[in-house]
Amino acid sequence: MEKKKVMTTNTGKPVENDLNSMTAGANGPTLVQDVHLIEKLAHFDRERIPDRVVHAKGAGAGGYFEVTNDVTKYTRAKFLSNVGKRTEVFVRFSLVSGEKGSADSERDPRGFSVKFYTEEGNYDFVGNNTPVFFVRDAIKFPDFIHSQKRNPANNLKDPDMFWDFLSLTPESIHQVTILFSDRGTPLSYRHIHGFSGHTFMWYNEKGEYCWVKTHFKTEQGIKNLTRDEAVRLAGEDPDHATRDLYENIKKGDYPSWSVSIQVMTPEEAKNYRFDPFDITKVWPHADYPLQPIGRMVLNRNPLNFFAEVEQAAFSPGNFVPGIGPSPDRLLQGRLFSYHDTQRHRLGPNFQMIPVNSPKATIENSYQRDGSMRSGDNGGGTPNYWPNTFGGLAPDPSYKVPAIDISGMAERQVYKLSDVDFIQADALYRKVMTDMDRDHLIGNIVTHLNGAQKRIQLRQTALFYKVNAEYGKRIAEGLKLSPDDVKRLAAMSQEERIKSTL
Repeated sequence: MEKKKVMTTNTGKPVENDLNSMTAGANGPTLVQDVHLIEKLAHFDRERIPDRVVHAKGAGAGGYFEVTNDVTKYTRAKFLSNVGKRTEVFVRFSLVSGEKGSADSERDPRGFSVKFYTEEGNYDFVGNNTPVFFVRDAIKFPDFIHSQKRNPANNLKDPDMFWDFLSLTPESIHQVTILFSDRGTPLSYRHIHGFSGHTFMWYNEKGEYCWVKTHFKTEQGIKNLTRDEAVRLAGEDPDHATRDLYENIKKGDYPSWSVSIQVMTPEEAKNYRFDPFDITKVWPHADYPLQPIGRMVLNRNPLNFFAEVEQAAFSPGNFVPGIGPSPDRLLQGRLFSYHDTQRHRLGPNFQMIPVNSPKATIENSYQRDGSMRSGDNGGGTPNYWPNTFGGLAPDPSYKVPAIDISGMAERQVYKLSDVDFIQADALYRKVMTDMDRDHLIGNIVTHLNGAQKRIQLRQTALFYKVNAEYGKRIAEGLKLSPDDVKRLAAMSQEERIKSTL
């Protein structure tokens, strides 16, 4: 006979009654000595951890990554060491600037984060479904996100804020063009690609390194929503992508992605025609073809959404031997910010939460104490280094290759030029179809129409600088003077700002 399951308090004491509070007499008042009641209320008050400032709404699943091609000449990472080797993963998809209650069909980039539970610790791939981003310097990131959120006075979404920042940030034009294409409203999480965006260092056993961008290509094919379809779904089924991922995995229709890399040598990086560490640029495949490395399959739904999806903590700073950072300005800021926000959101011991803990190895460090610490907290072993009591010791064999860095330490202005518009032009002219361009123009005009005319002019001038036809069509849709737009486009950014204040 199956043993009866008895309810207990959080400390394991059996609970005799969970329907009635302890009171003084039949009609009360309630007694503070009812520790079970106090525990329930106190826990309930704290059930909601702080939302993520970005990537607030998401869905997740578990699965595996399998190596399909030999890449040992590029990296010493053990999880990539043998063809056929499998590594457990957990993936979280998300909206970027959207809120926790946002509709899954909102126009927004989609976060694409993968935690690899390797035998050398956890490695996190933290990317988006777009290969570029809006800003190239981390110091701009908080301002960018603020501009995409709600007006601090009326708490409403504000097209003036949205487009004011973007029109003052020309480097955003490539990502804006992608966002306002139908790629900005994907059908589901199963039908998006994932891109590292950032450049990373890969290094092998000899200490030789190269620069790498990583691509996850959906094997389900890209599928997007039109503007009208996205609006309809927001009302009819705002959680459609979350539902789609869960239900397809539940019925055994496991989504999968092929994984490839682009590789650039240090010598090539010094003289490449674009800054290889600028996240507002791609490396054209004609220059650096995709090289397949593996395949990812998601075959497990979370047992509990909060435990796994909500508490999953990713950071581009979670490396393993064989993979490291690059000088990318935005990446350098993210290496700090992502860990820091998890400490705020989940506590200083967030890496001990099961979904974030290493699975194929154990954590050994001198980080002790702090709220939510579990386990024996290191027992009586030393909590400092160096020590002579047999404590943990660093291993110099895991040294990351040195790279040459020189120059003046100051707040250096990124050299702006028309190079920021070249790739967006190629996307508009060469990659998009006539229908893609029609949808792009309609999506932009619909959204930008809510902003002030002076902001419309400034932003449309940037579209014109990308491509004259692009700018003219936006101007016509907004009923702006094409001549005014052309005149603004010919100005420097500083002149353009002054003339539209």
